[in-house]
Amino acid sequence: MTFREEMAAAAKEYGIVLSERQREQFCRYNDLLLEWNGKMNLTAITAPREVAVKHMIDSLTAYDEVWFRGVTAVADVGTGAGFPGLPLKIFRPALRLTLIDSLAKRVRFLEETVAALGLEGVACVHARAEEAARQKEYRERFDVVVSRAVANLPVLAEYALPFVKPGGSFLALKGAKYQEEADAAGHALATLGGRLDEIRPIHLPGLTDKRAILHIRKESPTPAAYPRKAGTPEKKPL
Repeated sequence: MTFREEMAAAAKEYGIVLSERQREQFCRYNDLLLEWNGKMNLTAITAPREVAVKHMIDSLTAYDEVWFRGVTAVADVGTGAGFPGLPLKIFRPALRLTLIDSLAKRVRFLEETVAALGLEGVACVHARAEEAARQKEYRERFDVVVSRAVANLPVLAEYALPFVKPGGSFLALKGAKYQEEADAAGHALATLGGRLDEIRPIHLPGLTDKRAILHIRKESPTPAAYPRKAGTPEKKPL
């Protein structure tokens, strides 16, 4: 089947209703992803069914009406090829989205994709998370921060939580070892002002592998010492 057909089938299986414009945008996104993947390494997943399920629908599993109620500003930290941020923006166009990535080539891909899809209210930022989170315009400015496939949770929390407003949420999209990561992240979350609020197992259409969304509530401001300088969170996790 074509990507359009696979995306429609996967959305139906997961229980998501897409408009015609959204279907067009997901198709254009897929086309650009494959085109740019020939120039640089954006994804190892290229088959239509796998892109639809493992990238697009997987990204949309982060969306919950309750978690996003009243939310306007969303950041995707370490967005890579735009997951999960761009699918969330396509699905809920009113969100103001900031995509943050450390590789300039990926940011150029994101900028071209945002323009090609006609998306408004999206900023593409070329920066390491540790550096961007110390800038006044980004620190504790977001209602929701999302991240997928970036680092283990104790490290990822130091990258992401400094961007979240107190009272806001950090949504970490995690694979099979999600419980193990959650258990290891208690100290890091407490140090950074966060608390694990919910672990929500996720089942993608046609797949049996274990995944979950870790919903972390930002309860208090992140101390000024965090994030530590670039490279330190990974070398010396909290």
